Amino acid sequence: MLPPEWASPVAWVISIALIVVVALIIRALLNRLIDRVIRRAADGVMPERLRFRAATPMDGAAAVLTERRRQRAETLGSVLSSLVTAVVFGTAGLMVLGRFGLDLAPILTSVGILGIAVGFGAQELVKDFIAGMFMLVEDQYGVGDLIDTGVAAGTVEAVTLRITRLRDVDGRVWYVRNGTINRVGNESQGWSRALVDVPVAYESDVTAVREILKKISSDIWEDPEFRDVALVEEPQVYGLEQISAAAVIFRITVKTVPTHQAEVARELRVRVKAELDHAGIPLASV
Repeated sequence: MLPPEWASPVAWVISIALIVVVALIIRALLNRLIDRVIRRAADGVMPERLRFRAATPMDGAAAVLTERRRQRAETLGSVLSSLVTAVVFGTAGLMVLGRFGLDLAPILTSVGILGIAVGFGAQELVKDFIAGMFMLVEDQYGVGDLIDTGVAAGTVEAVTLRITRLRDVDGRVWYVRNGTINRVGNESQGWSRALVDVPVAYESDVTAVREILKKISSDIWEDPEFRDVALVEEPQVYGLEQISAAAVIFRITVKTVPTHQAEVARELRVRVKAELDHAGIPLASV
């Protein structure tokens, strides 16, 4: 049995040790819960925007989106773990200081005033981080997406909680603060659309031109080089889009895999030119 003069110091040491141990246990449990939730989010079901391609094999685009989902989940998990650590150890630290007999009221007041001062001084930084968190949670864009942020447009090369790094078509790298992005146009989600206008001479046989364009649409849809990689739906011939004194304009539209619309449009133009030349139907200037 401890002497009476030792009882108080031992109880004091034990109470501090218990505070530290409980803080470590709570932190470990919360981190395990966060890890479980993050793993479930990273290994979740296929994103909604890929379900329209369920009939086609899983390709590189799906793999990229899966990897992006994993990176997004890991980033959010890291932020949540850091937040848990700060809150749990901060609370434990205040409790330990209380065991030392310090008056916590002035300390908490000073910390509050310091927090307000830092908040005012770093409000732009806080704004960037909050915008980055919402961007990650809502999956507005990710690495590899082609986006337009208003201030810059290009392919996303890196995404952090503070900035988004883009590379435009000229190779220029843009660093855009997340808090300054008011709207985002993403060309890499869901599907894209290719539009091809075909102007032919006013005297051309409209029915013949329409049948030629339908044949071209059917042929490219049956071509595995495009159907399995770039196309989502069979191209549609809308018929006469415009009529002028010199030309009539037909339009072909097709849903494509994101970022493949330019490739599909170029191939359609090549095939249209070849088929119209073979049929002796001249293209008209507009």
